[in-house]
Amino acid sequence: MIERYLKNENSLKAWRRFKRNRWAVVSCLLVIVMLFMSLTAEVWANRKPIVMHWHGQTYYPVFTYYHPSIFGQEDVAQTDYRSLKFENGDWSVWPIIRWDPYERNEKIEEFPAPPSSSNIMGTDDGGRDVAARLLYGFRYSMGYAIGVWLLSSLLGALAGAVMGFKGGWTDLIGQRVIEVIQSLPYLMILITLVSIFQPTLSLLVLLSVFFGWVVISIYFRAEFLKLRRRDFVDAARASGASNWRVITQHLMPNALTPWITISPFIIAGNISSLAALDFLGFGLQAPTPSWGELLNQALNYFRIAWWLAVYPSAALFLTLTVLNLIGDGVREALDPRG
Repeated sequence: MIERYLKNENSLKAWRRFKRNRWAVVSCLLVIVMLFMSLTAEVWANRKPIVMHWHGQTYYPVFTYYHPSIFGQEDVAQTDYRSLKFENGDWSVWPIIRWDPYERNEKIEEFPAPPSSSNIMGTDDGGRDVAARLLYGFRYSMGYAIGVWLLSSLLGALAGAVMGFKGGWTDLIGQRVIEVIQSLPYLMILITLVSIFQPTLSLLVLLSVFFGWVVISIYFRAEFLKLRRRDFVDAARASGASNWRVITQHLMPNALTPWITISPFIIAGNISSLAALDFLGFGLQAPTPSWGELLNQALNYFRIAWWLAVYPSAALFLTLTVLNLIGDGVREALDPRG
């Protein structure tokens, strides 16, 4: 009971120290808002109304598929809601951005087109709305970053825990394996494999996890080497606890601090990695919304399409900044000297 109370008391103190860092708190709120808007991007950017009342019936096109024949449109695969004639009593509620990330603005003759009333951040070289692609692109960026971070953490924590707890030959062999993986040319191998196989989000995550777990395992190994000689470990062993119980219930909770501290920085680094791969053309396949792909277009049209550089760069800068501010706040909050 005393140990549990002390843990709760330490957690409460860490939370209070974190709340004192206003920039970190604001950054957390901003990330939550960005995640919410990206996960519900269909409500904010779409070619379909969110809800509409047409000819006495209420429809929810964003959430439900309706066959075009319902609205008198024949020989088409997808309903064109913009062409529907709304008469007396009919109404509709549209998303803020009336484009989806794959849709081309047919009313514009030359692409990329500058910001306008119909495309507030302009269009890319395919006539697609930049604002919609930025919004949906954040979903892919965070999906990749969090996926790599989570899987790398699970694998790295397990490997580091085994090496640090067992020591001896287990630690020696494990360290040699890590040295071999760290010596591999990560970017060259990743580009080669992506060139051979079709680059999907799942494939990119798995390839990145293969190299990403190493750094995390080093942190956990160091913590387990430090903690395994503590008195509470000897007491747990004396009470008959198995090695698995000692690792999971006694050592692992005390070894999480470094992992929690570096996690925001790892996620930020993963977002940068995906943007770099997309920029080089070895990331997500077109026409998947991607910040790096927009920056690659900006390089091709740097004299005539400033918006392709400004808006994706601003989105990337904002995301990385808030994640690093969160990381700084977590590091200060968990600092035992604080």
